[in-house]
Amino acid sequence: MTTDQNPAAATGELPARGYLPAVDVASALPTAASEPAADATDALLIPVFTGDGELEVPASDALPGALTESIYRSLRAVGASGAAEKVSVVPAPADAPVATLIAVGLGDAAQVDSETVRRAAGAASRAAHDVAKAQGAPLTVTTTLPEFGLAPAVEGVLLGGYRYAGIHTPANTGEDKEESAAKARFVFITEDTEDSRAEFEAARIAAEATAMARDLVNTPSNELYPETYAAFLKKEAEAVGIEVELLDEVELSRQGYGGILAVGRGSTRPPRLVRLKWAPDAPANSDTVALVGKGITFDTGGISLKPGSGMWDMVMDMGGSAAVAAAIIAAARLQLPVPITATLPLAENMPSGSATRPGDVITHYGGITSEILNTDAEGRVVLADAIARACEDDPTFLIDTATLTGAQMVALGDRTAGVMGTDEFRDQVAATGRSVGESAWAMPLLEEHEEDVKSAVADIRNINAKREGGMEYAATYLSRFVGDEVDWAHIDVAGPAWNGGGPRGYHPKRATGVPTRTILATLRKIADRDAAE
Repeated sequence: MTTDQNPAAATGELPARGYLPAVDVASALPTAASEPAADATDALLIPVFTGDGELEVPASDALPGALTESIYRSLRAVGASGAAEKVSVVPAPADAPVATLIAVGLGDAAQVDSETVRRAAGAASRAAHDVAKAQGAPLTVTTTLPEFGLAPAVEGVLLGGYRYAGIHTPANTGEDKEESAAKARFVFITEDTEDSRAEFEAARIAAEATAMARDLVNTPSNELYPETYAAFLKKEAEAVGIEVELLDEVELSRQGYGGILAVGRGSTRPPRLVRLKWAPDAPANSDTVALVGKGITFDTGGISLKPGSGMWDMVMDMGGSAAVAAAIIAAARLQLPVPITATLPLAENMPSGSATRPGDVITHYGGITSEILNTDAEGRVVLADAIARACEDDPTFLIDTATLTGAQMVALGDRTAGVMGTDEFRDQVAATGRSVGESAWAMPLLEEHEEDVKSAVADIRNINAKREGGMEYAATYLSRFVGDEVDWAHIDVAGPAWNGGGPRGYHPKRATGVPTRTILATLRKIADRDAAE
């Protein structure tokens, strides 16, 4: 069976999925070894601080003072540190109702914020996974981290404990031990109220959405290509009540999606356009949101071929579409009272005799013509079609995101997204990203690009002859397709969507899922604002 005959094209199933730790909430922790632990707790995870160079163990309503003193002595005996994200695993003191103690540092108590908790929880989650793996048995971990923030503790534990299974032969996977025996389960000690349950559930959904985006980005491109990707999105979206419209290459040609077709014509796997529509039963008001995400399932650069070294990382070039799809599915699960439509252009950018050539002129959806000077600047070309289509619906707000330019990393590094667009909404989205731990910075559209984007043989051209301001030039190109009355934010995540190094905080190696939580948090803010009006 060839890859193009992958049954995922028909079923919407993809062969490799990640997994998350199991999580739950509880209102109390057993306080004596003689008392039965209702949740069969194996380990206790507690936060610790560093103050004046000394370890500090904070008092907790869930732990009696005597146990806190015992924990402090046990940690001091092994030289444990309260430095941020530093994890210590030791045998629990005799008066504890568990066998293992896991302490994670939050640093200076005066400097703790949600991101501190999220990162510490991520580091602790990985440590708990390692303990379970070493023991070869499930591990239930009860934690008091929610005393410093329930939502960030839940998100950090889930996202830090994320594992991508990969595709292995049975002899090499270690699947029996890794997937069934060596799993960590977390119980969060918090006040058991309707509000805390709602906060817990919203955090869990946000983390699961991010994990979905990670799964999609991590999937090899011979398994995830436009046809299989579209089938997967259709299945997942319809399961939560989202309406799905799927256009194949014939319909794309009939409707005039020249940008998507131009990028996808070099591949034997034709492009797709997926439209996902969330229509709540009772919208708060007339505001609507359009989401657009770049879905290049593999990017060779086309005729403008990339260097071979490192090209394998281009499995991540559909990260924008993955984040958008995950965010709208999460919005439906949360029943957000704001109508949302996601438009996802999916294509594979390959070189061949049928591929678009540098110098070709194409006609985008809606009629704007574009001179393609570099086929490796393909993301803006497919986004342009999708943005033009999205704006036909007259949305109040438009967010598009993409792993778009290397210039984003030159300007802001590989962990901070660049956000461009209409001033007020751009600033709001950038600030929201920072508030959820997905670093983002507002960037201007540059006046000089208003002339630079013009072409002698078409309306616009897809690259600039100059190297300066490449991230902003790409946004200027996209701005030509945004409706005049639309509040717009473009999020360039070329660096932040992929972690080429080792695990850090709650980010694993490879796909990070950025900016799923930024988009979801922005949608929640819009819904909350609408509900208040």
